[in-house]
Amino acid sequence: MFSRDNWKEIFETIQKNKLRTFLSGFTVALGILIFVILFGFGNGLINTFNEFFADDATNVFYVFRGRTTMPYKGYKSNRQIEFDNSDLADIEKNFALFLEYTTPRISRQDTVKYKEESNNYTTQAVASSHQYAEKTIMMKGRFLNKTDINDKTKYAVIGRLVEKDLFGAKNSIGKYIDVGGSAFKVVGVFQDDGGDNEERIIYMPYTTRQLIEKNTDEIDQIIVGFKPEIGYAGAMAFERSLNSFIREKKYINPKDQNGIFIRNVADQLKQNQQFARVLQIIVGFVAFGTIIAGIIGISNIMVFVVKERTKELGIRKALGATPKSVIGTILLESVFITTISGFIGMLIGIAVLSSFGEKLKDFFITNPYIDLTMATIATIVLIIFGAIAGYVPARRAASIKPIVALRDD
Repeated sequence: MFSRDNWKEIFETIQKNKLRTFLSGFTVALGILIFVILFGFGNGLINTFNEFFADDATNVFYVFRGRTTMPYKGYKSNRQIEFDNSDLADIEKNFALFLEYTTPRISRQDTVKYKEESNNYTTQAVASSHQYAEKTIMMKGRFLNKTDINDKTKYAVIGRLVEKDLFGAKNSIGKYIDVGGSAFKVVGVFQDDGGDNEERIIYMPYTTRQLIEKNTDEIDQIIVGFKPEIGYAGAMAFERSLNSFIREKKYINPKDQNGIFIRNVADQLKQNQQFARVLQIIVGFVAFGTIIAGIIGISNIMVFVVKERTKELGIRKALGATPKSVIGTILLESVFITTISGFIGMLIGIAVLSSFGEKLKDFFITNPYIDLTMATIATIVLIIFGAIAGYVPARRAASIKPIVALRDD
């Protein structure tokens, strides 16, 4: 293998057969290139699903009220379900073992003004624990606290883009804004990884919103944060119990799918991760198929190479070359070309994936990548199986008698 004469001969052979060498190398490089890109796309799909859920907490239920479609216990269908403060208290009382926090949410659209500037924004009336559900990141000041909720203060926490729209480069903390005709003091500015829409929201105490709306205790939505340690199975059991509890309290038929709806973020995350893994497995099979195609291509080229060099090999054997040396020479040339081409294809594939970044985000592929170890292993596997594929025709050539090889046309 380390014979200088052998390597000299290999390079001379490559020089004389440029087209054959190119085709051999191209087959290998293309196989690895396609494998790396497809496998990277599979990882990009998983990145997309993980990013989608990274903005908010995953140990939460979002409970939405709806309109019944079935009669139940004397109540007619087409009844609008209403939530109120007592529902929060009952959930906290009956499910204390599972709970980490609860928060209501009352959403409205309001015209918000500051001096000469004004715009329409979504206002959400929430409790202090809402910060954990949305993973709100405070830039300035503070979020709402329990004192704000109890005292029904007219304090507001505004999104980064709300501050930019209304205040420009000025600091908004301590300033008063007009929200739907009521003056609110800005006590905090937040940012959110969910994007621009999330940063054009204004938070206020839910008790303040209820006071403004004729001292009602109605709420639009309930967010329930459960303890992460209960795990996925515990979260599913908790969801079923919570669903049954609310249906029983609100007189909703157990079979009525429209009365209430619970969005289990943990379950959605698990389902999407499983879906992404299945897609990655499918992509992996397709990518593995390209390696198989590369191996077959190498084998076919090696058959052609051996046939082309039959007379040359006959002369070698007539001069005393052993079958082992004949096989070794052919395989060494094959492995050398395969190795160089394989790693070139691997590096090009990694470079292509790196260049994509978030350009394919519209196609649900975010920052596609492949682990360098995985790419190297795939390349080595192709080299090994390519050598095995080339061994069969090389062995056949080594078994040909010199007189037969010299007669070959």
